[in-house]
Amino acid sequence: MYSVSIREHVLLAHSLKKEVFGPAAKLHGATYVVDAEFRTHELDENNIVIDIGLAAEILKDVLGKINFRNLDDMKEFQGHITTTEFIAKFIHEEIKKKVSTLFNGWLKITLHESHVAWASYEGKIGG
Repeated sequence: MYSVSIREHVLLAHSLKKEVFGPAAKLHGATYVVDAEFRTHELDENNIVIDIGLAAEILKDVLGKINFRNLDDMKEFQGHITTTEFIAKFIHEEIKKKVSTLFNGWLKITLHESHVAWASYEGKIGG
């Protein structure tokens, strides 16, 4: 299995409006380090998994939709609890829309909340 990983970061605000989340039920900020790992069994006709520059550009573009935003105010998140896991899937799905014709393999999105805690979402992209 081949892989290419890129890293970016995003700053956002949100609240997790359930008692189970304790103090995080209130509005708070989060700074995530975001890793996108593209994996495939076969290299493409250029002997690459995916162009690293293109992957970095797409990740930055997707994160731009939520960077410095309050997720509580965004209609696409209304009715959802925006946990780290949920945000990882959101990022995955947005990247999937942009690369599904360019990449065939698996994409794993990992959001690092800190040096001791992170969450991921992984799924298949392409044929």
